[in-house]
Amino acid sequence: MPDKTPAPQELIHFGTVGSPQTTPTSGTPAAVEHTRLLGLDHLEIAWVRSVTATDKTCAEIKAAANQYHVTLSIHAPYFINLNSQTAELMRNSDERLLKAARTGYLAGARDIVFHPGSYHEQPPEQVYERVKEKVIEIRDILRSEGVDVILRPETMGKTAVFGTLDELVQLAREVDGVLPCIDWAHLHARSGDGSFNGYDDFAATLQKVKDNLGDRGLKHLHCHLSGIEYTAKGEKRHIPLNQADILYRELMQALVDFEAAGVIAVEAPEPFHVSDCLTIQATYRHVLRGGELSGGDY
Repeated sequence: MPDKTPAPQELIHFGTVGSPQTTPTSGTPAAVEHTRLLGLDHLEIAWVRSVTATDKTCAEIKAAANQYHVTLSIHAPYFINLNSQTAELMRNSDERLLKAARTGYLAGARDIVFHPGSYHEQPPEQVYERVKEKVIEIRDILRSEGVDVILRPETMGKTAVFGTLDELVQLAREVDGVLPCIDWAHLHARSGDGSFNGYDDFAATLQKVKDNLGDRGLKHLHCHLSGIEYTAKGEKRHIPLNQADILYRELMQALVDFEAAGVIAVEAPEPFHVSDCLTIQATYRHVLRGGELSGGDY
């Protein structure tokens, strides 16, 4: 007799950061369609250099996402620093984040991921207050315009930059409209020796999110994941999973055990961009269905 047991509900959806490399034609609407053809559910649009999409293009992206049932997020430009050291740099940084949020909202995205800034050798507590002030300012501007988005500062992989898990969880506790983007590879690399790795560390992170942010955090996760190379100072570069030491299988087990929900967007170098994402998705599904972590059946 065939097994008629319903498949467990998949609470984590997967996709790539940037258009899947196998997309046959250019343009984000085509990338959305290809995402669905790959069996993925999410696309993080990588506007990491600049935001140039027109209103017409945004309407086309939103229509494609609705048609193919693909959720969207935005990775805002890298050149954002909420601790910029001059008024001009601060204005430019603010405008980049505001433009990414405004344009992304038009395209149908609600989560706006960004790199929050640098310490500039200042005390972390001082930088935290500056970042908090700027995030509140930007959030209030967006809300006054009816731009309903969640600002997602990303956990960062280098020790010289703002973005520890504790900093971003605290920021999300204190500022409505903010939740962290948890980059698991960055947390692994930021430890300097790869010591943040394995089930206990991943579970402790999810427990911290649950304790501090409740269902608002745990049931609305937005994560990045990839292989990563690192030094004592943290992140060096993203690498393929088959060259990496991050224990992503154990991470999938922790996510299942906590009944966490949300998105994992995979950052991997070509030509492993799509294959690594599909591997992680398949691993999650395997664990969700009670599969063992050991063995070669991933």
